[in-house]
Amino acid sequence: MAEQITKTVENPMRQISVEKVTLNIGAGKDQQLLEKAVKLLKNITGVPPVKTVTRKRIPGWGLRPGLPIGCKITLRGKDAKVLIPRLLSAKDKQLNEKHFDAVGNISFGIPEYIDIEGAQYDPDIGIIGLQACITLTRPGYRVKNRKMRKAKLDKHHIISRKDAMKFMANNFKIKVEE
Repeated sequence: MAEQITKTVENPMRQISVEKVTLNIGAGKDQQLLEKAVKLLKNITGVPPVKTVTRKRIPGWGLRPGLPIGCKITLRGKDAKVLIPRLLSAKDKQLNEKHFDAVGNISFGIPEYIDIEGAQYDPDIGIIGLQACITLTRPGYRVKNRKMRKAKLDKHHIISRKDAMKFMANNFKIKVEE
């Protein structure tokens, strides 16, 4: 009998990749803090961020529609993949299981931006923290966002929490704590 060599080939539609990285800083109604946050995100990424504005009026907090209260930036492709290891270095390459959600998103806070690899302290900015969110995707996710004939994703195609943890451990050499 001839021995058969079985080769397991992974389905290319099951491969996980990074869709985008979003950095967010909320400043509230403090406009000086907002300007510092804009400068910080521009220093970290090299791209000018977008200011986020309120949609509702909340008199107790002093908010009105159209008031800028934060800034955010979204990076995709090569820029995102270069930034992720720098952000993870601020967390000492360790993430908690709570940082992963059920559909393939990783979200964590960085209390001080000077912990990010390559970031220099700027006395004009001071010490500010930020929120980072990494969104993972698989080929075929386009069906839920396309303009014509939108469709739901099959439950087997959605990235689970364990899949996201395994992807991050394999590709970015992080340790996931429970």
